[in-house]
Amino acid sequence: MLRSGRIVYTNDLPIYTAFDEGAVRFPGALVADVPANLNAMLLDGRLDMGPMSAAAYAGASDRFMLLPELCIGSRADVWSVVCVSKLPLRGLDGARIAVTRESASGRGLLRVLLERRYGISAEFEESTDPYAAAAAGRPALLIGDRAIDARQTFNAAHVHDLGAEWHAWTGLDMVYAVWVVRRDVLDSNGADVRAAWQALVAAHRWGERNPQRVIGHAQRAHPRPGGFYGAYYETLNFTFDGRARAGLTRYFEELHALGAIASVPSCEEAFVVAR
Repeated sequence: MLRSGRIVYTNDLPIYTAFDEGAVRFPGALVADVPANLNAMLLDGRLDMGPMSAAAYAGASDRFMLLPELCIGSRADVWSVVCVSKLPLRGLDGARIAVTRESASGRGLLRVLLERRYGISAEFEESTDPYAAAAAGRPALLIGDRAIDARQTFNAAHVHDLGAEWHAWTGLDMVYAVWVVRRDVLDSNGADVRAAWQALVAAHRWGERNPQRVIGHAQRAHPRPGGFYGAYYETLNFTFDGRARAGLTRYFEELHALGAIASVPSCEEAFVVAR
């Protein structure tokens, strides 16, 4: 039985609600956790496939194959990857920023924006509760549902949307998570991988046809003001299309320019898989 990850945040529900409601069956086991833990489980073999932080994939692309069609990204604003700071990003030179341990892509994106866009550097301090650091007035990186909490709680001028920052600089999409399969699993168990991938695509299409059921599921998990989730899911992009691949390639190029990854992996090989 294939073991696949899923992200515990509400941003994955347009894909996974179909499984939760029994509308589509996933032919394997689903393991829910934060992105950093899913990355670790994919890397050490506890998971066979699933969503992986784009930055983590970039550092281990020789071990994984991209799966087509699915991603978690943004065309411009993202809402759920933010830096909370009383100063604009360009004013954070030498600052100490509390960063979540839960995401590699958000941390990588913040570093790219600081160093490559603004030509400054900051010290990142891992924190078990960066939201508390933000509430205390310290700069902090937040992702997922806690980032959304920050948007709804803190002074809007102090919540810097990193997707918007990226798009303003590059004019491109940003991709935070991709779906991958371990290459050894694909080689030894291709038929099951294909079935699992087809179930994921079917689940996403069900979510597109049933947005109110997705929103209802999200509202039960994390209640928000009326209309929030409809707008949030319109803001996100779940389709690994040409625009998403172009943005992801640029992100990889920027990580490589920082020395964070050894090479720039291709974003095109996904389309030779599972056909």
